[in-house]
Amino acid sequence: MLEKLKLLLGIKDDSKDAILEFTLDRVEEIIKNYCNITEIPEELNTTVLSMAMELYRLENFGNEEGKKEVKSIQMGDTTTTFETSKDMDIAEELLKDYKTQLAPYRKVKW
Repeated sequence: MLEKLKLLLGIKDDSKDAILEFTLDRVEEIIKNYCNITEIPEELNTTVLSMAMELYRLENFGNEEGKKEVKSIQMGDTTTTFETSKDMDIAEELLKDYKTQLAPYRKVKW
């Protein structure tokens, strides 16, 4: 799965393998927690890859400076404030686009 993720992100060398493996592990953990399962079904492999690509881009892993986001803009007497990913839980933000694909695998937790 690591090789597919590298291909999809356009990464040609091995310098980011540890970061990509962490990203895949984190996505699998998010899916397992959301669906209340212990193993990721093979049918969800493409969903895992899609979520990993999105998480990698959202978190900006590997950048020592971290994200630099514009939170508000002021022009004259008008101010516009934007919601940033830090204002929302990353797992919830990531799950919102994939709940339809994950729903058939979700189990009730007692």
